[in-house]
Amino acid sequence: MEERRFEQSLEQLKERVHNEFYGEGSGHDWWHIHRVYQLAVRIGEAEKADPTTVRLAALLHDVGDHKFHGGDETMGGKLARKYMEEAGIDDSPLIEKVCEIVDGVSFKGAHVSTEMKTIEGKSVQDADRLDAIGAIGIARTFAYGGHKDRQMYDPEVKPTLHADFESYKKSDGPTINHFYEKLLLLKNTMGTETGRKIAEERHDFMLEYLDRFYKEWDGII
Repeated sequence: MEERRFEQSLEQLKERVHNEFYGEGSGHDWWHIHRVYQLAVRIGEAEKADPTTVRLAALLHDVGDHKFHGGDETMGGKLARKYMEEAGIDDSPLIEKVCEIVDGVSFKGAHVSTEMKTIEGKSVQDADRLDAIGAIGIARTFAYGGHKDRQMYDPEVKPTLHADFESYKKSDGPTINHFYEKLLLLKNTMGTETGRKIAEERHDFMLEYLDRFYKEWDGII
């Protein structure tokens, strides 16, 4: 696809995604998408990934998130294809690559493999998962928990390491449990060397946060 046409289509897609997701309150808003886009581009450059595929997949990675479409894990690729075609992108192999990444990007449970096949997919998936950990990841986790009307913490309800996607989708435990069911597992799922380096510090910050949380919960400090 000719570069000028692609940039025009990309800007059109950015405007559409911005308008649809701006102000969303669960932590899956435009600024999440923007951060993932910026970080995916950074990772992709370091890992020598195709920038066109990375930019499109990062921008569209959440347009059909199963959490907001009745658990349908195929909705992402369907909507990504629709958005790209309506923006004038007619490169079929490119569209297929992007849709494959969008459909496979999500975490689906502790014991469910979601490894990407391509360096472009790994770059986008790492960026998305990095936004789920660290300081922003903690904020997003509590935002989503509030959005789903979940308890913040209940020491009598233990975390579950889900063996399949269906049980993960149905999980409704307290928000703190989500750290053990997903967030603290993400460091070891990074597909790129760049992602692994960034994940280390963000992971350590979450451990520090949890230590502080439990001390305050117990009235120690």
